[in-house]
Amino acid sequence: MAQDGSWGLICPFYLRPGVLEDIGPLLAEHGATGAVVVTNDVVGPLHAGRVVTGLLRARLPHAVVTLPDGEAHKTLNTVRGLYDAFLDAGLERGGAVIALGGGVIGDMAGFAAATYLRGVALVQAPTTLLAMADASLGGKVGVDLPRGKNLVGTSVRPLFVAADTETLETLPPVELRNGLAEVVKCALIGDPALFAELEAGAEPVTPDHIQRAAAVKLAIVAEDPHERGRRLLLNLGHTFAHGLELVSGYALPHGQAVAIGLVLAAQLARAQGLCNAELPDRIARLLAALGLPAASDLDPDAVLAAMATDKKRHSGKLRFVLPRGVGEVIVADDVPMDRVRSVLAG
Repeated sequence: MAQDGSWGLICPFYLRPGVLEDIGPLLAEHGATGAVVVTNDVVGPLHAGRVVTGLLRARLPHAVVTLPDGEAHKTLNTVRGLYDAFLDAGLERGGAVIALGGGVIGDMAGFAAATYLRGVALVQAPTTLLAMADASLGGKVGVDLPRGKNLVGTSVRPLFVAADTETLETLPPVELRNGLAEVVKCALIGDPALFAELEAGAEPVTPDHIQRAAAVKLAIVAEDPHERGRRLLLNLGHTFAHGLELVSGYALPHGQAVAIGLVLAAQLARAQGLCNAELPDRIARLLAALGLPAASDLDPDAVLAAMATDKKRHSGKLRFVLPRGVGEVIVADDVPMDRVRSVLAG
């Protein structure tokens, strides 16, 4: 389905069919002494066997740990259980953790790998479009607290990312649509031609589009690995999205929340006089064509209160990433909260 694409900016990124079976040999080339595959009860039955086949071929000791599916399980308690599983498997500092799944598994397994024995190697093996285009890249890992998303975490450079495009064939259509929100986000940030192609009705889920979305993120992360400047742009739509997710009790999937957040960010930019009047509607039309929502019926005050816990606050103020146009976004931390609430209220 795809050619092998690799950017050495952050870590090797392999995007090709069948790469799950190559993880074992790739780990052996890096001198790994063993591996633990962390997956969930949806992805594991579909794809863990292919990873294990490669580990057997490489003669690497291994274990598979299967967690319940869903954001509700992305907690410190789950990570504590992973530490016990790593100990039971005899995982040592020369070993590796393979995160096989979507963004939730990548976050949890990555955080556990980064903190177990003060850090063991991590391989991200994303199986969703959202994770391939965004979540598995850039090294952010962590878990949620009851009061907010991703409030505990760290950064870790994966040994490599192995994105097997064959896994996309097993995704439900809704999960493909969720991933497209991150593709649109990356196009808005840094690939106007990709945005135009999607607007023109191009087939959205292609290896080329995944690679181009990933390239936008990897280039920005390489420029600003510690999120002290330009990397903040990758949060486009996410200040709104994390508040929406929290208020929904995570019933609203991340991709759908990001889609709504992109429109809200554009509406806020318009209210601030930063973009032309047509941009929010243009974004909303594209998202609708891709099967994604552009608005929410969640309580605006509850969402605003949830946004107050966002980890991107600076000097007590919320930071927003706002589009000035397709391919041009800025960071704003002086937005009046009454204007934010007005946008949320529609």
